[in-house]
Amino acid sequence: MAETLLTFDTPVRGRDGTTYEARACGGPMDDGRWQGWIEFVPIDGGRPVRSPRETTQPNRMDTEYWATGLTTVYLEGALQRALDTPLVVPRLPPQPSIFKGPAPYTTAAVEGPVSSVLDPFSVYEKGEPLLRKQLSALAAWHLVNIALEYRLTDQSAEELNRLPAPALSELIVRGVRARLATPSDAKRSSR
Repeated sequence: MAETLLTFDTPVRGRDGTTYEARACGGPMDDGRWQGWIEFVPIDGGRPVRSPRETTQPNRMDTEYWATGLTTVYLEGALQRALDTPLVVPRLPPQPSIFKGPAPYTTAAVEGPVSSVLDPFSVYEKGEPLLRKQLSALAAWHLVNIALEYRLTDQSAEELNRLPAPALSELIVRGVRARLATPSDAKRSSR
């Protein structure tokens, strides 16, 4: 059951000049914890108001202790929160989704001459972990350009543009590794 935990001696004045007696109130919640709020009663009569919940505490004693630490400035803020008209956001009924799921992952199609931002063979010579790290920093469209320019796959640009960046990175690493494992092949095909 809700109760007044503390009545403050100093009145609190609202923006309109109305003077209120402030009372820290509290009560148990369904889960056993206590919540606290401030009630404001106009000294010259009128409609009392209350703030939204100001605190949640483990028990009554802690809620009462919270109330003893409230300052006049805090009470003035709580009064404004109590007096401010809450913003009402209308809830629209749920609308059915137009699509059955999200769009497939795609990247922009590459047209015209291909130009990659790094030479995967040169980076691989410094170590596969470095190549993986540098590839992970690139956008998917850069990875598509690398795979195409260095002919690391037989897949078309359209097919590659449907792959996510991690799959493209793996495709590049496998392609470089396979090409370097075959000594008769040049490090990379001519451009």
